[in-house]
Order: sequence, then structure tokens, then C-alpha cells
Amino acid sequence: MYEFIKGIVAELTPTYVVIEAGGVGYSINISLQTYAAVGELRELQLWTHHIVREDAELLFGFYEKEEREIFRLLIGVSGIGPNTARMILSSLSSSEVRTAIMQDDVRRLQGVKGIGLKTAQRMVVELKDKVVKTTGLPDAAVPGATSGIRDEALSALVMLGFAKAPAEKALSVLLRDNPKYTLEDLIKAALKHL
Repeated sequence: MYEFIKGIVAELTPTYVVIEAGGVGYSINISLQTYAAVGELRELQLWTHHIVREDAELLFGFYEKEEREIFRLLIGVSGIGPNTARMILSSLSSSEVRTAIMQDDVRRLQGVKGIGLKTAQRMVVELKDKVVKTTGLPDAAVPGATSGIRDEALSALVMLGFAKAPAEKALSVLLRDNPKYTLEDLIKAALKHL
């Protein structure tokens, strides 16, 4: 119903924002991803998703349109409601969710609070084709599909003494920004990033 809401930030918390637009204050549920992006902004435009239930009307807001698309895909999965989808997007970035689904990384999805093995598997099965369609990219072009280079780089960084979790995060960020790294360039960039 509402494509976006643009106005002045009246209140901001890690879970919701109140935007004043046209003399009306809209309480909009947000993820930590959007909260971080909003930062100190005084004026804001959020892409919205409106949910009407028997007992409530809820607005969910997203700083980037891509995050809203992932949210909409997630709530289409049986067993995932809007609050669970928001929890997923608070724990993982939109691109990390997309990459985990494309790589059948059930373990990564399971790492989100409230997501069990069956739900994570259902997400991968139900969303893999849809994620490819929404990116408009073939499997090989989706960030993270270069898992061979990523795995080799991770192995090298761990052997150099870096902890696995921070190294994985650094590699994910680097590959999201430039999926065409060579192995050598990826390791060099990760060393600067860590």
C-alpha cells in the first residue's frame, strides 16, 4: 500500500523509527541493518512493507530497496513471519542472506536466533530460484559464488594466524564489493581489512 515514507526522524531506536511526514508520526519497525544505515540522519526515506492483521497494522521500513525485497522473500517462506524476517536481517546483511541461500549455507542461516535446521533448509529450498530471479544474475555471477577462491583465501588467513570468524566477515565484505578478485588480490585486501 505504501511504497515509501519520507520525512523527519522524530525518534530512532534499534528496533523502530518514528518518521514525521505531513504532520503524522509513522512508527516503522526496522532491522539493525537499517538502524546502522540511518545513523545521524535528520531526514529520511524508508522503503516500506505494510502488513494488515486482524489485531494490528504494521509498517516495516528498509533503508535500501534490496533489503525490502529479501524481507518479502523471507516472509513468503512457511514458518517465517515478519519479526523473524527482521531478526534475520538484523543478524545478516541482505547480501549475506542472499549468498547463504545461493550457496546452500544452512549452517549460516541456522546461526540466526530462532532459526532451526528445518527452517533454514526450507529457506534454501524455497528461495534459491527466487533469489536468482531477483538479482537478475546467473548463479555464477552472484556474489559469493566464487566460493573456491573464498575458501582458499579463508584457509590462508587462518594459517596466517587470523581468527576464522573475522576473516570470513572480511572476505564476505570484500567479495560483495568486488566479486572478481583474484586469490592473491583477495588475500592482500583482506590483510588490509583485518
